[in-house]
Amino acid sequence: MQSHPNQSKNNPLANYMRQPKVYITLPSRGDFWPKGSINMPESGEFPVYSMTARDELLFKTPDALMNGQAVVDVIQSCMPDIKNAWATPTIDLDTILIAIRLATYGEKMPFTHKIPVIDEEVTYEIDLRMLLDQQQSNYWIEQVVINPEFIICVRPLTYKHMTQTSIKSFETTRILNMVNDDSITDEKKLEMFNASFNNLTKVTVELMAESVYKIITPASEVTDARFISEFVNNADKDIFDQVQKHLSEIKKNNDLKPLVFTTTEEQQALGAPATYTVPINFNDSDFFV
Repeated sequence: MQSHPNQSKNNPLANYMRQPKVYITLPSRGDFWPKGSINMPESGEFPVYSMTARDELLFKTPDALMNGQAVVDVIQSCMPDIKNAWATPTIDLDTILIAIRLATYGEKMPFTHKIPVIDEEVTYEIDLRMLLDQQQSNYWIEQVVINPEFIICVRPLTYKHMTQTSIKSFETTRILNMVNDDSITDEKKLEMFNASFNNLTKVTVELMAESVYKIITPASEVTDARFISEFVNNADKDIFDQVQKHLSEIKKNNDLKPLVFTTTEEQQALGAPATYTVPINFNDSDFFV
């Protein structure tokens, strides 16, 4: 029986400590992980352990959730083959979190939402095994062919990039909310709005530069991050748009598919549609409780 690497082999209670509950393959198949950030099992299947009481408490610490540290600590606790969860490619993140939830609480997860028009609240049980199977079809297309002689190679962003972007977006939203404050002068509001807009633009360009890891031209293959960043900041708008469209399409294809629900005749009589879809958006603060 496989035990967690942090457990002492000679502890007489070892057999009563947590054991792997789930085995998963990552959609990336280990690609895009920096060297040393992951131990790839020979079988390609990663053991997933349930959360400990300490892990669960981490999700009740707002600061640790906000800066991403709680998610990183829990991933490394429940999947010991992952040595640096900050480096987790976005293509693998949902698979990992679903597997940890499944290993800890079981295959079914309550999902509460409101029926459109009538706002009736209903609870549905999501089959996490089904979601895991769905994630196995995720894929990444690296090359964006601008023309046969100019190819841009892209990679998934990491969890660290995602977290940094979320924090910046949160700060920008907070500033924009302040614009509605009547005690602030119109001149100050305009200054704050322009600063926020410029910040969002800067974040968008920075994310693009982080996604591009190689550019192939007839003369060379450029991998120097400084040159790539300079290119992204000075690229023709059409090129920028093509890369952004490519990344958006991959994200759309790899996102969890929305759930489709059917309403009863009684609900339809009240105005509800016969069928409707609900996106699955996991929030770390309530996904693991």
